[in-house]
Amino acid sequence: MRSFTQRHLTLLLSLLICAGLGFMLFMACSSLRYNPTVTPTPTRTAVPTLTPTPTLTPTPAWPVSIFVPFGLPAPAADALHATIGEHPDLFALSPSAEAAEVRVVFSADGDAVPIAEWVFAVVVPFPTITDEVSWADVVSTWTGTPAGPFGDRPVLLTRETAATLVAVIGDPAPAAIELVPADELLDRAWETRPSWAIIPFDDLEPRWKPLTIDGLSVLDKELDTSAYPLTVPVFITGLERGVVRLQDAIDGFYANRDAAKISTVIMTGVTALTRATAVRMDRHGPTYPAQDIRPWLVDADITHISNEVSFATSCPPASDERTMVFCSDPSYIELFEDLDIDVIELTGNHLRDWGAAAMEFTLGLFDDRSIPYFGGGRNLAEAQAPLTMTAGANTFGFVGCSPPPSNPAGEDRPGAAPCDFDLLSKQIGQMREQGIIPIVTLQYWEYYQYEPTVQQRADFRALAEAGAAIVSGSQAHQPQGFDFHAGAFIHYGLGNLFFDQMWSLETRQEFIDRHVFYDGRHISTELLTAILEDYSRPRPMTPDERKVLLDAAFAASQW
Repeated sequence: MRSFTQRHLTLLLSLLICAGLGFMLFMACSSLRYNPTVTPTPTRTAVPTLTPTPTLTPTPAWPVSIFVPFGLPAPAADALHATIGEHPDLFALSPSAEAAEVRVVFSADGDAVPIAEWVFAVVVPFPTITDEVSWADVVSTWTGTPAGPFGDRPVLLTRETAATLVAVIGDPAPAAIELVPADELLDRAWETRPSWAIIPFDDLEPRWKPLTIDGLSVLDKELDTSAYPLTVPVFITGLERGVVRLQDAIDGFYANRDAAKISTVIMTGVTALTRATAVRMDRHGPTYPAQDIRPWLVDADITHISNEVSFATSCPPASDERTMVFCSDPSYIELFEDLDIDVIELTGNHLRDWGAAAMEFTLGLFDDRSIPYFGGGRNLAEAQAPLTMTAGANTFGFVGCSPPPSNPAGEDRPGAAPCDFDLLSKQIGQMREQGIIPIVTLQYWEYYQYEPTVQQRADFRALAEAGAAIVSGSQAHQPQGFDFHAGAFIHYGLGNLFFDQMWSLETRQEFIDRHVFYDGRHISTELLTAILEDYSRPRPMTPDERKVLLDAAFAASQW
């Protein structure tokens, strides 16, 4: 046996040391793998906010029911029905006002919204002396107690107009009205004169004469329709959302009268600022002749003067009415300036009495003041050229001539336009094609009689057949009668305006024609009547004087 040596002891100690180290390493490693259970700190959980259940709002019910009453003017009713029909998801017609959510009514109620306005006129045939009627007389006659100048005659009107008026005035007495088809109404009125009728404003035409009602004229551009008794306003009222939607859907405001579409043109007769008229102008001032009729002339959109005498710096002082060689002092142009004359006709047969230079000077005076002229000029081309003027919604073409003039214009000579009826017809046709309203004036042969001659009637009518809206005689020193032909209004002679012929009642009588146009068409002519005083100054006629002239002129018109 081997003995236990020092080497063996050293080896044993090494083994013991290694074993101890191993145990320590084992314990260290064991401690690394030991995971005692730890109670975690609790995490706070937020309590959710509760969202309340919303209250359900019912969806508004569509379509909204709408009541359109009987008697609503047909164009407005048609437009409303069309609007409702185009939006079946929004609107439906109601059979009664009681069942409707939105109602169309004729009077304002609370928050009622205006959607339309219909204007009517009391009218008589053109050759009627009476000019006005009171609303009290209209209503009294309507309800069965005849009153006023036409109280013993039924009011002529269409079934549609009657339905509207019943809605706003009430039921008429059985004998108070006579229902006539629209296309027969005018003829019926003319056949049964004296007669009267009520028609919508937009049915006016020159063969009707609108009467003023309590001093209010439906032809007046400044008319306050809310104060005019034959204005029918239309409103919608009821469920707010339905009213708002319907108002939005309506294409504009329904109306049969728009003041912006009305234009007025004043046509006058002979003006000759010479002889005894000039004496008074020298004595009282250049504006003296118009002092009594000035409002008539300045209120029109276009005021016409037929000036027959040229101005001249060499014109001698005015003398009496015996001379037949005419000129005017240049200072007299102040009269035209004061009246704000818009257009001057130069077809007169005395324009070159003082020579060509005086006429050239006269044209220069007009040019300097921007007053346009027609029917005469520096040469033939200028004299025959139409003059176009626009007033509001209407455009007019003026052309005039003299058959034949004593002082005709030539290629290089000033003067009046000679009548070339073929050229005039062509010019009138061209105006019509362009939407221009033709107004034709004639410095015709002078006749001291109310009746037009056979040839005069034929010549004026030929221009009407060519398409003229107005054919006006500028030559007459005595007023003449009227005619309606081929859609035109013809006045064969207006008489003097500013001229000194005081020798007879007939030469003192004067017409001033106030033509009214609406949306491109002639709808009425008002006959303003004056009588000459003091060789120079026309004044408005008295009712008796007016009746004398109208009776004579209407008789000469074969009416």
